[in-house]
Amino acid sequence: MTALDRTRLLAARLRAAKLRPYLATALYALSVVPSTHLATMGVDRHWRLYVSPEFVAGHPVEELAAVWVHEVAHLLRDHHGRADRLLDADRADHRRVNLAQDCEINDDLIADGLPLPESRVEPGTFGLAPGRLFEEYLAGIPRTHIVHVQCGSGAHGLPVAGELGADGAPAVPDVEAAAIRRQTADAIRAHVRGRGSVPGGWLRWAEEIAEPTVDWRRRLTGAVRQAVVWASGAVDYTYARPGRRSAALRGVVLPSLRQPLPRVAIVIDTSGSMADEQLSACLAEVTGVLRAVGIRGNRVTVLACDADVQAVTRVTKAEQVRLGGGGGTDMRVGIERARRGPEPPNIVVVLTDGFTPWPGEPSGCRVIAGLIGPNPPAPPPWIEAIHITGL
Repeated sequence: MTALDRTRLLAARLRAAKLRPYLATALYALSVVPSTHLATMGVDRHWRLYVSPEFVAGHPVEELAAVWVHEVAHLLRDHHGRADRLLDADRADHRRVNLAQDCEINDDLIADGLPLPESRVEPGTFGLAPGRLFEEYLAGIPRTHIVHVQCGSGAHGLPVAGELGADGAPAVPDVEAAAIRRQTADAIRAHVRGRGSVPGGWLRWAEEIAEPTVDWRRRLTGAVRQAVVWASGAVDYTYARPGRRSAALRGVVLPSLRQPLPRVAIVIDTSGSMADEQLSACLAEVTGVLRAVGIRGNRVTVLACDADVQAVTRVTKAEQVRLGGGGGTDMRVGIERARRGPEPPNIVVVLTDGFTPWPGEPSGCRVIAGLIGPNPPAPPPWIEAIHITGL
């Protein structure tokens, strides 16, 4: 067995850190483990770098430096965590997952001028466009493995024979790994502010770490659930069902407490700035959320509104709504019309691009604004705003 040339390997790490100083903290967090279970270099979930001595001996320092960057990129981009969220069938085919992840990383490294070994894969290897995430590349990776890669469980997420496992030492805890990612993201953004350049993939990753995007569907579901709980807490008395204590009082009928099921109004911005496809998709999501929390049938009213209310519809499903309008934008009209209806809502959900006047003060019911589009202006602070993207 070839002895590991640590001098060459650590010289490559030093070179990588000097060339890309914003990655230095992450590079030096890796601990080196000589290994024969893989042909190149790979990482596990615990920030251990497994190194084939033959691979180190057969490549120049410049290429080894690029491989250092490649392997730490798997960990910084949380590839193993993202792989855990794949469908079981995709996750089980870890070689395809690994190839897709390498495509995500290597197009950035090649654009950055790093000399990766000739055996590398990149999006062009499979006829794919650069600049995508590995989840997008996965469908374009063939199931017949024309290329073999093994970057370890720190990439595809599945255990690999020869790795030390969770109890092996040294290891980087998850909390420390998250801190390393944030520090690296801050360093990348500072590098760009200082007029340095980084590949687009690294910059997008840094921006996402600094300002993480929360799935709007989850936020919308949470907001509606919270509003339903709030509205359902408004109890009232009813004589339709006598209170249980009436039996103890002869000749006296006591009312019982009633917890009403909330009514919901959905006000849809149908002005000329809003696309019907976006609105229809978003309305389907909202009505799905309402059904999930138990609000359906005649408890939901939809108002199509631009500068005036164009239609008021009772719906049980999104497909029943016919969107109309196309003029200016004033969601105040729709909110006010909903409030002054024969059965005022407890919750108002407004779907708009945000370029509208808003009521000057709270309207007596919970208002949730689903803001559609790339850069919507913020509504007043008493309105719960959720930025809806990807429609």
